[in-house]
Amino acid sequence: MTELLSTETRGPLLDPLFRNGWTMVEDRDAITKTFIFDNFVAAFGWMTQVAIWAEKWNHHPEWSNVYRTVEVVLSTHDVGGLSAQDAKLARKMDSLI
Repeated sequence: MTELLSTETRGPLLDPLFRNGWTMVEDRDAITKTFIFDNFVAAFGWMTQVAIWAEKWNHHPEWSNVYRTVEVVLSTHDVGGLSAQDAKLARKMDSLI
């Protein structure tokens, strides 16, 4: 079962993401990042790659795409905040750039 990140696990899981451009969402236990690509095809191709992993892990992002920009928010709805699944998917998103 997925669990909310504890005080002890938040730093080790989230600090590397913060150093890589992720930030906390104001008024919500969630992280966000804006990805900017060379063009729409690159942005959509990246989203397609991420979607395959998200489906495999049954953990889906909140995201939107306008031309070459993809805005992502990650939070685990089942636990009402951040879980290790969010950190895992964020790391995967970063690795696919």
